[in-house]
This record gives sequence, structure tokens and C-alpha cells, in this order.
Amino acid sequence: MASTLYAQLAYPTNLTSLPSRNLSWRTMFDSTLNPPITSTKGKHCSIPKVVCNAQTAPAAVNLAPGTPVRPTNILVVGATGTLGRQVVRRALDEGYDVRCLVRPRPAPADFLRDWGATVVNADLSKPETIPATLVGVHTVIDCATGRPEEPIKTVDWEGKVALIQCAKAMGIQKFIFFSIHNCDKHPEVPLMEIKHCTEKYLRNSGLNHVVIRLCGFMQGLIGQYAVPILEEKSVWGTDAPTRIAYMDTQDIARLTFIALRNENINGKLLTFAGPRAWTTQEVITLCERLAGQDANVTTVPVSVLRFTRQLTRLFEWTSDVADRLAFSEVLTSDTVFSVPMVETYNLLGVDAKDVSSLEKYLQDYFTNILKKLKDLKAQSKQTDIFF
Repeated sequence: MASTLYAQLAYPTNLTSLPSRNLSWRTMFDSTLNPPITSTKGKHCSIPKVVCNAQTAPAAVNLAPGTPVRPTNILVVGATGTLGRQVVRRALDEGYDVRCLVRPRPAPADFLRDWGATVVNADLSKPETIPATLVGVHTVIDCATGRPEEPIKTVDWEGKVALIQCAKAMGIQKFIFFSIHNCDKHPEVPLMEIKHCTEKYLRNSGLNHVVIRLCGFMQGLIGQYAVPILEEKSVWGTDAPTRIAYMDTQDIARLTFIALRNENINGKLLTFAGPRAWTTQEVITLCERLAGQDANVTTVPVSVLRFTRQLTRLFEWTSDVADRLAFSEVLTSDTVFSVPMVETYNLLGVDAKDVSSLEKYLQDYFTNILKKLKDLKAQSKQTDIFF
């Protein structure tokens, strides 16, 4: 039975025109709120109602409009992630004033500051920390996703709803949201269902926005296949013929800013895919050829993933593991995660030849890493001779 997801925000009038006010947040759960967002299928997901109460400070009597926000002022959410850091790097290279929303962490994100970005601490799971990060921001680019140890809905649903509500209340001019290709076709997978519902919620919010669905990152293949092969460790794969059109996150970042500047793309849903879709075995074979050595492949049958998912659902403390296994099961099913890109390239004015292929990406990686290993071995021999 289809479930209904509800969320609502009480918006203050002319919030951005009142420079001096106190913003207070409260979060509650209510299954009777309007307007509704109907999910495709699947389990019920409680929706946080985040109410932003704007109260003018007693001394605030000047209600004149404030300084206009420059279009180059952007906030990148999830700036330390695989995609987020490339978005930050590209934005800085193109002359944007970049503010990065990152969670408080023991190891500060100093590399972002070194690049020239401003870092602000906030947490999507704590809505009261969000408003201050949006002051003076024109565009929000949301690259964030929850950590593996967190319940999926904490950041990817509740946190995103709070972020969108706050962006609307604070007068953000444009919102870029990264989603997952085919998320509307797999309501049985919590993460994909949440992404699809977030797309709907953003569309219904009234914000100028662009939704970009992604198939897979080339960068993720380094730790999954390239490094284990070089270190002669086990490479884990499945027996499924899934094909994924991996894309370099640098290309994703570049195309994102082209889309951001194109006013004709407001409100559109785009899907970015690499030049070719690859099976797991094809990726492993390519890595073996470029590394010059065979992989120690351990194959996990899809049936095992299904059984493990069903088993973990029997225990409340493993429910989040089951949710993530559901996503893994889709990625290892007989599915093609790819789309033709000709229309998108024409819309963006991009030449397909300028988009990196997986062969070129992995070839560059293995060429660089093997050269470094060779240089280290040479230095080691020289040291042995010297001593």
C-alpha cells in the first residue's frame, strides 16, 4: 500500500527583508499535515515538520531591504565528500565565493580553507544549526548524504527536508539537489525512495531548483577494485550483469555549474551518465590489464545479499543494515544505470569528447601510481646501497 509523506513549514512573511530578527526552530512529527507528498510505494517515513518562527528583535525598526545577494555566493553542503570537494574546487576555479557546510569534526576540513573556501560548522540532523549558514547565500548545492553508521532517514530525509524548508524561508534563489538514477523505479529501497520523495518535496517547495540524478562515481572504483588489485587483496564482486555508466566527479562538477548558469534549466530533472556502462567483471578486467596483474576475485551471489537482507530485518538493531543491503541488491541486479546523454549535452552546450571515459580515468590512475611505486622502489635500493 502506498504511504503518504507529509511536511509543512510555516513561512514568515518577507523574511529576507528583515535584517534584525531572531530565528527559532522547533521540530515535531505530525501525520496530519498538508500538503501531502505521496511516495511511490514502501514503508512509512515520518516527516519532520520544521517550523521557523521569525521574531523581530525589539531594536529592529529599520525594515528597508538589505544588501542584494550576489549570484556568485554559494553554499556547498557535504563539501568534504567525494563529489562535494570537486564541486568546491570547480566553484573556486570559476570565481565563486564558496561557503562549505561541514559537520563539526575532530579533524578540521583545513584543505577546504587552503583552497580558499569559507568553512562553517552545522549539522543537517540539527535544524537549528542551518539558518546561520544560509545568510548571504544565493545558491545551495546539496552534495550531502548520511554516514554509513547513521540511519538513512536522519540526513537523507529529515535533514534534507529541514534544509529545503530553511532555504525557502531564507529566500535562497536556487537549489541544486543530487539524486540517484532510477530512484523512482525502486520504491522498495529506502535510500532510493527517500531520494525520490526529496525530489518531489523540492519541486513542491516553490524554490528555483535543478535535480541532477547520478549513476556512479569513477572515484569509487579506486578503493573498490584498483587498490585491492595492486595490494593483492581480495576484490569483491557479484554474479549479476548490472551495468553502470560511471562518471568522473570532476566532470559532474563542471556540468553542474554549466547547468547552474543556464536559466532555461530551472525546474528540470537532468541525469548525468558516463560514456559507457560497465559490468563489475569488465571493470575488474580493465584494472587487471592496467595493473599488469590478476585480481583475487571473491564472488558474492545476489541470492546471498537477498537472504542477508531478509535475515537482518528480523532484528531492530540491524534494520539500517538491511536498508543499505537493499540498495546493494539493486546495484547488483540485472539493471542498467545509464541514459543517453546526447540531449543533455546539447542542452548544456557540452562536447561529449570533453567527458572522461573510464578507460582514460583508470589509465591515468594506474600510470601515476605505478610510476610512484617504481620511484619508491628505486629510492629504497639506493638507500640499501648507501648504508
